Amino acid sequence: MIEQILHAVSVWAIPLLLAITLHEAAHGFAAYWFGDDTARRLGRMSLNPLRHVDPFGTVLMPALLLLAKAPFLFGYAKPVPVNFARLNHPRRDMVWVALAGPGMNMALAVLAALLYHGIGELPPGVADWAAANLRNTVHINVLLAVFNMLPIPPLDGGRVAVGLLPDRLAFPLARLERAGIFIVLGVLFLVPMLGNLVGLDLDLFKWLIGRPTMAIIDLIASLTGHG
Repeated sequence: MIEQILHAVSVWAIPLLLAITLHEAAHGFAAYWFGDDTARRLGRMSLNPLRHVDPFGTVLMPALLLLAKAPFLFGYAKPVPVNFARLNHPRRDMVWVALAGPGMNMALAVLAALLYHGIGELPPGVADWAAANLRNTVHINVLLAVFNMLPIPPLDGGRVAVGLLPDRLAFPLARLERAGIFIVLGVLFLVPMLGNLVGLDLDLFKWLIGRPTMAIIDLIASLTGHG
């Protein structure tokens, strides 16, 4: 029983920690590349997961979803601090800094899919464990990329939108920064619960994240020879 629990935790915890650590580190490296050294000075340009762990988002939330046997695993880390005013070209460079995190997640998903071709070279016991890790790496990274690209600040997609939209649209959107994450979580999790109470299918998570995630996973599988 204990071995099964440790196996289940390890094949989810390792991909999740890898995904969020490299996601946040990518933001820090991109910000530094474009002129802001805030993340470097605060030690957040790091591949050490402990520097990025959020007690609730990285540990408690994924654990609760795992114990509840949810159809998806979700989590987040402490955002890397970026002083957008210190970027070389703040409006333009903000877009690249925001894209760095989801871009890293997509790269990890593709790499995991490619590494899956080598599973047959491993001993049977190790192969099963490695295969589960790689499958979960693909799913978690694509899920995080899709979620973070929702066009609401402070999510990466929101910052991309603020950087690309004209001022008359960008400024009101930017003002959602503080409340944005609560809006997103409410729409994705509370609205479906209310829908269930009144007998309506309001599962926006399925439409906005679930289906795009599966479509991208299928595309990655096809491009990496698993289709």
